Amino acid sequence: MRLVFIGVMMGLFGAQAFGQVPRFDVQGHRGARGLLPENTIPSMLEAVRLGVTTLELDVVMTGDQQILVSHEPFMNPEICLDPSGRTLDPSAPQAINLYKMPFEQIRQYDCGSRPHPRFPQQRQLPVYKPLLSELFAAVEQYTQERGMSPVRYNIEIKSEVGQDNISQPIPSVFADAVLAEIARAGLGGRCMIQSFDVRPLQYINRNRGNQRIPLAFLVEEGKDVAVHLKELGFLPAVYSPLFHLLDKKKVDQLHKQGIRVVPWTVNETREMDMLMDMGVDGIITDYPDRLIKLVRDRNLPVSRE
Repeated sequence: MRLVFIGVMMGLFGAQAFGQVPRFDVQGHRGARGLLPENTIPSMLEAVRLGVTTLELDVVMTGDQQILVSHEPFMNPEICLDPSGRTLDPSAPQAINLYKMPFEQIRQYDCGSRPHPRFPQQRQLPVYKPLLSELFAAVEQYTQERGMSPVRYNIEIKSEVGQDNISQPIPSVFADAVLAEIARAGLGGRCMIQSFDVRPLQYINRNRGNQRIPLAFLVEEGKDVAVHLKELGFLPAVYSPLFHLLDKKKVDQLHKQGIRVVPWTVNETREMDMLMDMGVDGIITDYPDRLIKLVRDRNLPVSRE
């Protein structure tokens, strides 16, 4: 069992260094956002059922210092209803600051019953924003009960310069809290941490010691790859750009430095095909069903096999 586990991890994060054929990483964006409400336990379980290798998710901190699965540090009027089932004021989208609210209050809001304007296939159901610990427990139980291969977690720290102590803690406190949650769940060998904000990544890189949790750098600006990496200050395990920014030259450039390339968020099969032809190592998508079909059609080895 230990040899199998080591082989899986080498296939995902160190295949080139160990001289093995890299495996393809199918990442479900916020679970399966195109099919079920984002960053919820049902969405994550659906992505696992479909066959993703990695669950991509976002975390913020609550007012009682718990790690919450949410893309925004506020209650998003586009997808959430108040505890009475009423819509939230769209003119003040950041009015309900999660960093100032205890989890027991947050969980009273329904973030799954409102139809999503950009995802017409999404099935609605009443559901709350879960704690990271709840999500870990639910997914691990789901895979174990069904005898499924373990899934990995790509956890985005939602941190932004200028928001420290307003909608988020300072980067070191935030990063330590996420790492502690991962350690409590015993999932350090199956987690990766990503962020657009270089600060938590730099902090973890400086202080992780013997911890082997890989780091991914998210980018959405069309700067040269070398400029991005200079800003980060170290070579990450994964470079995750907005997919429009990629070309074959950039992919090859990153591979030569031992960096895997996993673009976001890719929802059309044509674009998935194009990126696979460039040689990317994985794709983050709202529609894991589409990507999994394409991966199977291409007979690509995936990292949960």
